[in-house]
Amino acid sequence: MAIAKDRIDALMAGAVDLHVHSGPSLHPRKLDHFAALRAAEDQGMAAVLLKDHYYPTMPIARLINDNLGLKCRAIGSIVLNNPLGGFNPSAVDYALKQGARVVWMATAHARNHMEHEASKPGFQFPQNTKKTVAPIPLALTDDKGVVVDEVKQILDLIAEADAVVSGGHHHVSELFPFYEEAKVRGVKRLFLNHPTYVNDCTLQDVTALVGMGVKMEHSICMFVESTFKMFDDDHLKAVIGAAGVEHTFFGTDLGQMKNPDPVEGMRQMIEKLLELGYSDAEVRLMTTTIGADLVGLAA
Repeated sequence: MAIAKDRIDALMAGAVDLHVHSGPSLHPRKLDHFAALRAAEDQGMAAVLLKDHYYPTMPIARLINDNLGLKCRAIGSIVLNNPLGGFNPSAVDYALKQGARVVWMATAHARNHMEHEASKPGFQFPQNTKKTVAPIPLALTDDKGVVVDEVKQILDLIAEADAVVSGGHHHVSELFPFYEEAKVRGVKRLFLNHPTYVNDCTLQDVTALVGMGVKMEHSICMFVESTFKMFDDDHLKAVIGAAGVEHTFFGTDLGQMKNPDPVEGMRQMIEKLLELGYSDAEVRLMTTTIGADLVGLAA
């Protein structure tokens, strides 16, 4: 079934992408932050979140929003890998007070992620362009499954700022106590990226986490033609079904070399969802409304 271009155009207008990997970065990137926002502006998108695994992006987001004259807003974030001291409450405190909206727990330096890279042939993740010091693996919980104190302090800061938190690339066994602790400490904006990728969630886990108030963000790059494609349409329908349309949204997770630009990826996902029979209203929920509500964008 061919989907009319103007139907995709209409759904791109106001769309929100909370997962763009533009550059500069130690990972090879296809486009820079300015180019990512300008491309989104050309599509009529409402907002793009800039994510780098190794440095906070809120100063760049501020510069873009204050100086480029775009309607599309840049959103800043921080990822708690080794370059920022891992689970470093001070880094989170300063980032939130400078406008970061989203805090990721460790990604590339999560113990779970590092074990995947070491033990799973073909594990797909970008490699640094320069050699760096050996990373220290990070875990959300101790040997007894209790959330570590530094993470508890970070969750308190996120709650105070009414910011958003993701469990990053940690294993599902760490995620359940982590999100439970987040709720106890008053964090209201919870989500998890690509739950069936490195996090190793089953569909039952997805349903259970949604029951705890966690929204599910799926990476478009894993469903459309890209170097990271690994899931078919049946899996796409299954993960949406496990969470429900009203708890599911899509970020492109694009910006890498040899892959579609983020805006191209978003268009392809909109087309795919329509081809699979989701209504325009459901697609709008999963590509605009849920993401916008999560980060507190004004309607």
